[in-house]
Amino acid sequence: MADAPTAPRTRRTGRPRRRPTLTLYTVLVLAWLLLPIAVMILFGFNDTGSKVNFTWQGFTLNWYRHLFAIPNLTSALVNSLTIALVVAVVATLLGTPIGLALGRHRFRGRGSVDLLMFAAIAAPEIALGAALLSLFIVLGVPRGYWTIVIAHVAFCIPYVAITVRARMAGHDPTLEEAARDLGAGPWTAFRLVTLPMLLPGVASGALLCFALSVDDYVITSFNAGRTVTFPLWVYSASRTGVPPQVNVMGTLIFVGGLIIAGANVLFSRRRAA
Repeated sequence: MADAPTAPRTRRTGRPRRRPTLTLYTVLVLAWLLLPIAVMILFGFNDTGSKVNFTWQGFTLNWYRHLFAIPNLTSALVNSLTIALVVAVVATLLGTPIGLALGRHRFRGRGSVDLLMFAAIAAPEIALGAALLSLFIVLGVPRGYWTIVIAHVAFCIPYVAITVRARMAGHDPTLEEAARDLGAGPWTAFRLVTLPMLLPGVASGALLCFALSVDDYVITSFNAGRTVTFPLWVYSASRTGVPPQVNVMGTLIFVGGLIIAGANVLFSRRRAA
């Protein structure tokens, strides 16, 4: 059997050679991705005297002190965060068993279910949003807070299922079989052996659902009715000028996401150790 290809190594140290071009390319791509976030964070400190927050006029912490000075914006942010929390919980509860079944069992229709999960992820948001809108109209469901929740759960379930399924790919079924041989029942073996191994995948799926729900605009705009979420408010305000509080709220959401993601990574590493 041929040996797997390895990175070129220097003659003296045996270490992989550095590739300056690849390093520079990586740095440029990361800088390009982080530039909009950096601008958002910077203009959260802009000492502007109007709604137009496009020109730097000085440094201030005033907008952090008056973060909730715009009631409609605060209400929109609360709507987005509470919807995202409900969606993350419900989508995780519904998507985890699907991912577990896809990764663990072989059954008739497994390929169709798998294809449906990927199709839901690949489908354009405008198509999914229009389809859900048609469904609500046909059923006579008034659009509002809960139709947003239902719509977000619908497109978040596949993300949880695929994430849990990928986690199941690295799961050793003999560990649960060993627990069964030692006298543990099916539920006890699942709770003490399988579930702890799945937790990083389940947590990742839940965090992904939360982020997708907070960020979504297209599907929300189709099914929101009179309910206003943070993305909808920002888009409507962009016609007259986005206040600095939007930058501050975006910064806090970004920092909160980093903290949660970092905690999830540390938790996963601790469990692996």
